[in-house]
Amino acid sequence: MDCRIKLFAMDVDGTLTDGKIYMGSSGEVCKAFHIKDGMGIRMLIAHDIIPAIITGRYSKIVENRAKELGIVEVHQGISDKSAVFHGLLKKYHLDAKESAYIGDDINDLDVIALAGISFAPKDAAPEVKKQVSVVLSAKGGNGAVREAIEEILTEI
Repeated sequence: MDCRIKLFAMDVDGTLTDGKIYMGSSGEVCKAFHIKDGMGIRMLIAHDIIPAIITGRYSKIVENRAKELGIVEVHQGISDKSAVFHGLLKKYHLDAKESAYIGDDINDLDVIALAGISFAPKDAAPEVKKQVSVVLSAKGGNGAVREAIEEILTEI
């Protein structure tokens, strides 16, 4: 990497989770998060790298997990992820090359094209795997975020 990463943005379903949404008769019930991804996010914060969530769905579960991990930039229910990503770059006075993104599906492609370095879990959509900088060895929800974070932290 040419420049130290200062912003790490993440999709949720299929990236921070395995993409499964467990629903009961009254709606969404639960999502599973990998504990190692959470530790990785705390490592980002310790290195003054801003973690951000940009997801197309809204979930109170994601809000709770983000709060638990200290993620301030939580953007849910987003149809235009690239607009939010641009807004974060502007808010923190960052160049795109100072950013990273991890996503797994076609709605992440616009942000992937913008980020300085991009990652996809092993089980991401084929279109995404063709466009990212790095295809990870871990599947979504199984430490993929942690793997990406460790790669970033070894570069600084």
